[in-house]
Amino acid sequence: MAVPDAAKPLLEMQPEHGFFIGIDSDGCAFDTMEIKHKECFIPNIIKYWNLQPVARFAREAAEFVNLYSKWRGTNRWPALVKVMDLLRERPEVIRRHANIPEMNSIREFIESEFPKSNDGLRSYMKEHPGDPELENGLAWSLAVNATIADMVHGIPPFPFVRESLEALQDKADMIVVSQTPVEALEREWKEHGIDRYVRFIAGQEMGTKAQHIELAAGGKYPEGHVLMIGDAPGDMRAARANGALFYPINPGHEEESWERFYKEAMERFLSGTYAGEYESKLIEEFEKLLPETPPWKR
Repeated sequence: MAVPDAAKPLLEMQPEHGFFIGIDSDGCAFDTMEIKHKECFIPNIIKYWNLQPVARFAREAAEFVNLYSKWRGTNRWPALVKVMDLLRERPEVIRRHANIPEMNSIREFIESEFPKSNDGLRSYMKEHPGDPELENGLAWSLAVNATIADMVHGIPPFPFVRESLEALQDKADMIVVSQTPVEALEREWKEHGIDRYVRFIAGQEMGTKAQHIELAAGGKYPEGHVLMIGDAPGDMRAARANGALFYPINPGHEEESWERFYKEAMERFLSGTYAGEYESKLIEEFEKLLPETPPWKR
């Protein structure tokens, strides 16, 4: 695996404790998913991709993909393509003769080896100059980041996040594992003074979530001593790709999930009784909350 320069500190990180925990940020540690998507991503999707004639359906599709489905937590680029695909096949959109972008250039960028970040797109564009779809995509992505920086602040971590981090700081090496840009992650974690508990804040510039875990923890901890905490199926896949355990933060029930982690699951992880029936029951409960079929198809 080619290691991005920004991710080399993850590879070089050495254990200070016997356990490792990766923690997702948006929608997991912080209640920021709803405001970021509903107020920052979606208005810019409608604006930059000229979806005004089908704005209502675009909003429904984007909310489903990014918040209420098995695609929750997906990197912004494949999520954007999925939104367009759902719109293109929706009867109400077809009847309005709306022009929904095919996103072929964006798809090719996603399939490339370049990081799925703004810097990755810029590098890709140097090899594919003059592509209007890529140029519009970068403008959209930068506008999303600017809107987030302007609007998203003052949102504290969920109850029991800080308590969990404090309890684990002398027992586990913890890092942030996210597909959010690092600048936004650092701003949010520092704003609330919880950055002190994690050894590293890894964002989209440093590769995928699975790569974050592989670089930081791969071969460095005993079996059963690596855990990923997340609120999306992609977090669970990142854990499984590395043979790690997974603790779900259930969308819509985040406070209860963190309270259960603090009062029950954390000790099970540290004592070696988390894996197996207990973890399976939590994952079954989690998966029921994130369907594959959108409500307008049911």
